[in-house]
Amino acid sequence: MARNPRRKTLVSFVAGLAAGAIAVAVSLILKETSNGTFLPEIASQALFSITPGEFESQAVENFGPLAKYSALVGSVVANIVVFGIIAIFIDRVYAKLKRKGYLLKALLSSAISYTIFIFIALMLVTLIQSRSGIQIVQLPVVVLSLIPPQLAFGFVYSSFFQGRTTREALDVLEGSSDKSIDTDTIDINYSRRAFLRLVAASAVALPIIFLGLDRLFSRQNEIQEPSSASSNLLPPAGPIPTGFRDPNLAPLLASEVTPTYLFYRIDINPIVPQIDANSWNLSIKGLVEKPITINYEQIKSMPSTEEYVTLECISNKIGGDLISTALWKGVRLRDLLEKAVIKPDVKYLVFRCADGYDVGIPIERSLMEGTILAYDMNSGPLTPKHGFPVRAIVPGLYGMMNPKWLTEIELVDSVYKGYWQRLGWSNSAEDNTGSFILIPGQAPIRQRFRKLDETSDASYGNKVPIAGVAFAGNRGIAKVEVSTDGGTTWKTAQMKDPLSQYTWVLWTAGYVPPNKENYKIVVRATDKTGKIQTIEMRPPFPNGATGYHTITA
Repeated sequence: MARNPRRKTLVSFVAGLAAGAIAVAVSLILKETSNGTFLPEIASQALFSITPGEFESQAVENFGPLAKYSALVGSVVANIVVFGIIAIFIDRVYAKLKRKGYLLKALLSSAISYTIFIFIALMLVTLIQSRSGIQIVQLPVVVLSLIPPQLAFGFVYSSFFQGRTTREALDVLEGSSDKSIDTDTIDINYSRRAFLRLVAASAVALPIIFLGLDRLFSRQNEIQEPSSASSNLLPPAGPIPTGFRDPNLAPLLASEVTPTYLFYRIDINPIVPQIDANSWNLSIKGLVEKPITINYEQIKSMPSTEEYVTLECISNKIGGDLISTALWKGVRLRDLLEKAVIKPDVKYLVFRCADGYDVGIPIERSLMEGTILAYDMNSGPLTPKHGFPVRAIVPGLYGMMNPKWLTEIELVDSVYKGYWQRLGWSNSAEDNTGSFILIPGQAPIRQRFRKLDETSDASYGNKVPIAGVAFAGNRGIAKVEVSTDGGTTWKTAQMKDPLSQYTWVLWTAGYVPPNKENYKIVVRATDKTGKIQTIEMRPPFPNGATGYHTITA
């Protein structure tokens, strides 16, 4: 009987996949229990770092956080496939050895896979650092974190071949004159045992991987927080503004402050950093007379301020849902800078974060009244996905200039380009003036408002209201105009007073035209500098989207 080399290669590959799944499961457990390096996470971040800004913008626009989650899942699959390929190589090396045995093959398998994955990890980390300028993980952490998964791979992979007749022995049996020995039966019996071991390994590994990833993703997306005060915060009570008495507009008013669990989230990492407030501290260094380091309790003991601020992602499309408003509490950044004493010639202040993210803002922005280091959001501590323990709030600039998980502030004497800026995004990043229609229609921004779908289709005197929001950063909105005939004629909308000079405004413009089958609603806003938003339709990359929001019904 001639043995089939293709079959042997396939068996090795499949066994490598199963053992690789065990290794990935071990790596996930270490990630959860000791914050170890999870190689698929590094691989997905490397993918983000080499993705041109315009493509990244399209991915965020179309898929939001799912783009990063998909990349992470794809990296997990690729990681397991690499183990399968390594297994084929291991078998070929092992076949050339004179000494055989389970322990030898287990150690050999572990050593080979460890060497290959160390090389892959270093290559990915170097790629990320060269492309985005950040160091996401320390080398000793990588070296230590990869040891347990590779040992698991080596010993599990080799266990699949326990009891197998060696190639040399089987060849002797095949050439023997003793016809009572059935080599086919020997190989079939082995194959059955190996198959059962593969099934057992997969039955252990796959649920761990599934549950581990599900746990990670669930932690990123707090879908409901019904008992949390931060989820149920309402705007300040007061009389219903003129024009907003229609019950259909009640959900619009109720979610003028976005509940924390509905607040948008976009950042560079698919897995939210988990930071211990007891060991966290923030350092202020660079061009200062008195470098300081402050911990969580110290920053919370300083005089605080509260302010409503709207944040919008620069990747947000016209009518998109990457915009939200919250009540933030923290300390004014300028108070901390006064303690550190700024030296002359400082031009930029650089924020650095626990996940490796960095961004710079002009020093003038850092000294503004509204720029704070926030530790509370909507009357509760920041959640991990929104920057716990401390994040920056810089009114008037897109969300990427409001970094989370702060660990360091450095003052420098030159213009600084941060993570996204090095990939082509705007470094000025001032919020463009925009206005969006929430009612009627199905614009994605409706997702930031609770129960809007439950009431907005109900009739109020057989009339359907027209309403939405407008935002111009810290410039404020002076006027909103609405057209129901595609822009031929315009009507000035009624606006509710904003919660602060840094938030969106709610507006309403009466009702859709009665007895009209087709109509096109268009909205435009004018900021308080007197500048009307541009009609030119531009995509988000690199300066933020522009153009009029239009719906046809």
